[in-house]
Amino acid sequence: MMLLDLKNVQIFLKEGPLFQPLNIAIEAGEVATVMGPSGCGKSTLLSAICGNLSESFTLKGDILLDGKSILDIPMEKRQIGLLFQDDLLFPHLDIAGNLAFGLPGDTPKSERKDRIANALKRAGLEGFQRRDPATLSGGQRARVSLLRSLLAEPKALLLDEPFSKLDQQLKGQIREFVFEQVAAMNIPTLLVTHDRKDCPNGQLIDLTMNGENHAG
Repeated sequence: MMLLDLKNVQIFLKEGPLFQPLNIAIEAGEVATVMGPSGCGKSTLLSAICGNLSESFTLKGDILLDGKSILDIPMEKRQIGLLFQDDLLFPHLDIAGNLAFGLPGDTPKSERKDRIANALKRAGLEGFQRRDPATLSGGQRARVSLLRSLLAEPKALLLDEPFSKLDQQLKGQIREFVFEQVAAMNIPTLLVTHDRKDCPNGQLIDLTMNGENHAG
């Protein structure tokens, strides 16, 4: 089973560490949560995991995926999906075009339409292939953005406060959809948030409490 494993991970600026060493092993299908206010290093941690850490920072410790260190692997080859709070859909492409961008490059043309159609059906968006992203609601855009990340067949998924810009009623629906898809894909997932309501049951790390790890 796929495992995302952070071993004594710590990120430094010149003035010192952003947080205490983190040790967390996330199993396939599990959503672990890192909490803390803005500026505590949550998004920087995700940048380190996906391989996009700014040169201003120094990373110590190790990050393993499926038992192998990924620190020397380029970002584009780490096979880690990332979902932001902004959906970042391409405005010049229709929904099918946006989803096609997430498919692996070696996906046969004969399979592309079927995979996109099946993904949209799974999200309750059947027939949305030719829709303009500008015509979608916030919840629909959030679902399309997640589908695009998952169509890339990542080995792990990182969620960077993906619910923060949604209204309260919509938050619950999108949270449920995201966690259902993670379970269906059976991949380890790390969520960062400042809102305790976003946290599923499972591992919870609060960076304001020296990286204390406990069950949610």
